[in-house]
Amino acid sequence: MKRLLQIILLMSFMNGQAITSRSFEIPRDLDQFKTMTSSDTSQTGLVSNVISEIKLQGDSSWVWLGTGKGLSRVKDSVNVETFFTSSTLTSGSSTGGYFPVGGVSSIAISGDTMFAAFASSVNDFPTGMGVVYTVNTGAVSPIWTYYDQPVDFADAETFPWGGIGFVEGLPITVPQYNVTYDASIGNGYVWITSWAGGLRRFDVDQGSWERVPTPEDDQLTLITCADSSYEMVDDKKILKNFYMNPRDPIDGGNHNHKAFSVLTYTDTVWVGTANGINRGIFGDQGCIDWDHYSYPFDNLTGNFVVSIARQDWNGNRIIWAATMNADDPTEQRGVSYTMNDGDTWHTALEGERVYNITAKDSLVFAASQNGLWKTEDGQNWALMKPAKNVTPLEGDETLSSEVYSVTLDERNYYSGPVLWIGTGDGAARSHDLDGSNWEIFRADYDPDKIYAYPNPFSPNSHNILDGDGYVRFHLGNIASPDVEMTVYNFAMETVLSATLNRKQPETGAIKWNGKDENGRMVDNGVYFIKLKYSQNVNKSASDHWVKLIVVK
Repeated sequence: MKRLLQIILLMSFMNGQAITSRSFEIPRDLDQFKTMTSSDTSQTGLVSNVISEIKLQGDSSWVWLGTGKGLSRVKDSVNVETFFTSSTLTSGSSTGGYFPVGGVSSIAISGDTMFAAFASSVNDFPTGMGVVYTVNTGAVSPIWTYYDQPVDFADAETFPWGGIGFVEGLPITVPQYNVTYDASIGNGYVWITSWAGGLRRFDVDQGSWERVPTPEDDQLTLITCADSSYEMVDDKKILKNFYMNPRDPIDGGNHNHKAFSVLTYTDTVWVGTANGINRGIFGDQGCIDWDHYSYPFDNLTGNFVVSIARQDWNGNRIIWAATMNADDPTEQRGVSYTMNDGDTWHTALEGERVYNITAKDSLVFAASQNGLWKTEDGQNWALMKPAKNVTPLEGDETLSSEVYSVTLDERNYYSGPVLWIGTGDGAARSHDLDGSNWEIFRADYDPDKIYAYPNPFSPNSHNILDGDGYVRFHLGNIASPDVEMTVYNFAMETVLSATLNRKQPETGAIKWNGKDENGRMVDNGVYFIKLKYSQNVNKSASDHWVKLIVVK
């Protein structure tokens, strides 16, 4: 289970420090350059380049971004705002337009109803920082209600379930290791998943949380809607031969009670856990009957399920899941899917670490460690190139092969389908589904300053793109088509000389991979980079210097 926990911590977007320090570093004086909007509850631009969630708001132009430092929104396809946070929110009360402190770990939207969960690292423990909920996102000033991360009372060794009886279970009393990884809205509930907290649902009408039992690891089914499944114990109707416990099996618990992904529609809910996939059918009173699918019995690539998506195409309903290796050494990473509601399962992208899946009509996109994958038949996949803006003199790119999230946007606001992705180096949007040219959304900086980031720079771990790590140079105002870059070591010996042509599509961002003229990685130390270009069309090129520390 130690291996699984390591994967959870790495995958957990709420652990913003770990991801951010590896992928991106914001200048310390960034905040002073932000401009408050008239609402006084948000500021212009992104404040984090780590984008783990992308959700669309109905037929509007709005695109919600879950970032490493809070909730952001693209309002009109161009302008971005990030909402302010507060550490003094009261559970069950209006937020006043503010949001919990931390990164966004999940977002769910249905019509004007929206749910968002927040998380952080507290004393090195992943910790749920609470959730917000509104039914009127389309309003000028939506009323957001804040709730603490759902937990149980210490003496709640049984909990009511499904309008039928009670379920025995280990109370989960703290927000540590209780992070909302995924959410889905449907059937009158907001459904959420977490490691320690398992599967829970929020009753929209009642305004209350309910813990949801899922099968134990060795159960192929769990029937909770039949009277015969219960017995009377101390005048309580208790679900027989069942105990809800997210501890490891060696400690008497069940990996299938650690939940990570959820999808709901009509009378069905799908839940991905650390022990496979569960399909639930709703009963009349709110109970659920479950079927449980797991490796190696049901042809999944692995039992750790981090994303679930639905595809409707040619009269077929296809359920897709990002399935990773958990405890069994024969498990592997990849994608698992079913075309008959779980009766049989198929696999694809074996060996690939997939974070997120989205599907629309014939198309399926998978965001993965190695980039964005695309398929039209489920078996033949194409790896798309990293996001790059190839517009002459405006070239930019996401310096990351990893893609954390993907969304296909077919709303009438655009003239055609739009593809959105979230990476560790910003969000990107392509107006074609082949990703031939991308618009990049990234945190704002002082346009007059010139600097390198991240600094210190580690070529082995920062901004990994096609196997190389990169440091990016922010040039401030620039009018030159060419940038002459010369890298010197501490002794002012030339390490590398290059001319970067901003008119060429392949140039992308102004960057350096930490290698010398011979393609050898430079040694640790201090380097001085001379960047020669013009900041004004009426002026000749001049030298601009940046000091950079390289630490491998």
